Amino acid sequence: MNSVNLTINGKAVSVPAGSTILDAAKKLNINIPTLCYCDKLGCGISNHPASCRICVVEVERRRNLAPACATPVMEGMVVHTNSQRALNARRTVLELILSDHPQKCLTCAKNQDCELQRLTAEFGIQEVQYNGARNKFDIDDSSEAIMRDLNKCIMCRRCETVCNKVQTVGALTGYGRGFSAKVGTAGLIPLADTNCTFCGQCVNVCPVGAITGISYVKKVWAAINDPTKTVVVQTAPAVRVAVGQEFGFEPGAPVTGKLVAGLRALGFDKVFDTNFSADLTIMEEGHELVERVKSGRNLPILTSCCPGWINFIEHNFPDLLHIPSSCKSPQQMFGAIAKSYYAEKIGVKPEDLIVVSIMPCQAKKYEASRSEFAPDGVRDVDYVVTTRELCKMFREAGVNLANLDDEEYDSPLGESSGAGDIFGVTGGVLEAACRSVYFMLNGKNLEGDAINFRAIRGLDGIKEARVQIAPDKSINVAVCSGLGNARTVLEMVRQDPNRFQAVEIMACPGGCINGGGQPFLHGDSAALERRMRGLYSEDERKTLRFSHENQDIQKLYAEYLGEPGSEKAHHLLHTTYHQK
Repeated sequence: MNSVNLTINGKAVSVPAGSTILDAAKKLNINIPTLCYCDKLGCGISNHPASCRICVVEVERRRNLAPACATPVMEGMVVHTNSQRALNARRTVLELILSDHPQKCLTCAKNQDCELQRLTAEFGIQEVQYNGARNKFDIDDSSEAIMRDLNKCIMCRRCETVCNKVQTVGALTGYGRGFSAKVGTAGLIPLADTNCTFCGQCVNVCPVGAITGISYVKKVWAAINDPTKTVVVQTAPAVRVAVGQEFGFEPGAPVTGKLVAGLRALGFDKVFDTNFSADLTIMEEGHELVERVKSGRNLPILTSCCPGWINFIEHNFPDLLHIPSSCKSPQQMFGAIAKSYYAEKIGVKPEDLIVVSIMPCQAKKYEASRSEFAPDGVRDVDYVVTTRELCKMFREAGVNLANLDDEEYDSPLGESSGAGDIFGVTGGVLEAACRSVYFMLNGKNLEGDAINFRAIRGLDGIKEARVQIAPDKSINVAVCSGLGNARTVLEMVRQDPNRFQAVEIMACPGGCINGGGQPFLHGDSAALERRMRGLYSEDERKTLRFSHENQDIQKLYAEYLGEPGSEKAHHLLHTTYHQK
């Protein structure tokens, strides 16, 4: 590849042809402030529309200032990133953005995580210089999962790029012209009326508070403090390797025991583990896979644990709705069992048992609100709190995980296998299923390193492999994360239904460890890898690594469900999906 030589602030640098001034400045460790630019949207896609102009620099022999994020380098170019002209222009641009931005930082969901707020502090801006007209848009909270406040939109277009190019959903687009231009839905219709999957990747990349999750924290506090209610909480696998970084732990460090202790300190009556119902999911989904492989019908089976991707197939591939597993997600299975089996055990009416989920995901809020998960008008899961929101609850209550001793989950919905832990990373659901499917078909467990299905591990967007489910039988599988990759794999299935026998799909790139409700990574892909390794370490440290060996699961079937695939199991643990 050809190199281009240029000078920035008197320092010579050589970069590959096609690089931008911003790329060259990074190589010299020269900081140029950015706002609309983002190089970590996922799937190798970056956002550099040069719409904010915060990154303008002065280029000798060029009349106008140049946006560093979108200006290609040229041989012999001489750049000044901190000239008075460039600094004055950046300050003016920032002040103009602030002139049409609500001054409500203290009550904004992105307070202290806002890139506009950070830049304002760095520039030392203490008052807004420009007064005049301001846009006024209604807040859209129609979806029960994601809130859009276009009054805070700075037209950076990050959400539009991640929605259209990474996730290929296409729910967001530029709207209006001139002063009133914003990024919104077509015709600014409510988000709930679009094909949005509520994956929350737009929330993760928004630099301000224009897109946030809808919070149910106040309702959770009210439930905890209601003496007429029994409030239980479940924690998703990906939460335990992300929540710690907000309290001084290394990103990816598993803090499971401290998480349990923290939740007890908040006042929950019982602290349970979604990994328990992940094991339950494997029992039902593994049984379903075995039956389909034996019959040769409705293949490939598609995993159904991720509500974002389920919403995606309902909107985009209605002709394939017969092949996803009919299993509810672990979140919903837990709610269904808690409000039936567990409620009966403790003598509490289902309507008086409040189930709270701690999830890495915004789509889980949408999922909990689906009508099919509210039998007789009583929701299986009452409230969903994201990892980020839980961190704020801890701080509000003065709970610091770093100061807590480890505690164990409550019984009987707290025991889990290592197979349940790896549900939080792309490939984990399928690996967990293959471990138990092997036992179902052969009457014995895999041994040694064979328990680790390494061919379907890793953060690659699409992985294909052939895996052994019996000494004399193997199946073709695919694993994908990110809805753009899901679209690619589903098109493969359309073209050749026999190509795979099982497919795992997760809406968020990398899986739940990168969910729309996790602590912000700020583009740190290494931290995402550490979260992945953290979940595999949780799996490896356990003596119990097969879902079918979970004794509490065995007891549940013996006392209540009968056997995997039974009529009662189908009634409580399975569902159907519909074209949207």
